[in-house]
Amino acid sequence: MNKAEAVTRFENGEVRVTERRFAASAETGWHRHDYDYVVVPLTDGILRIVAGAGESTAELKPGVAYFRKAGVQHNVINAGEEFLAFVEVELVEHSG
Repeated sequence: MNKAEAVTRFENGEVRVTERRFAASAETGWHRHDYDYVVVPLTDGILRIVAGAGESTAELKPGVAYFRKAGVQHNVINAGEEFLAFVEVELVEHSG
């Protein structure tokens, strides 16, 4: 598996901001989102999303954000030939 790169850019008790970078055919590997999150694409690209219910694709356009609820379980794969990247902002619970 060609692993996508994940770099935490900011984290506190309320949010975690991670930049995810994908070479062609790179993937995140199976994971579960424990928090609601927003994805903000930095590049154009096509993601192949493999989840328990099947597969789908998502077209990324720079700056066109989308939101997902906690509990999502999937593997995300760069389905294109070009590098792609996005920023993921998780709305982390805190004890404040």
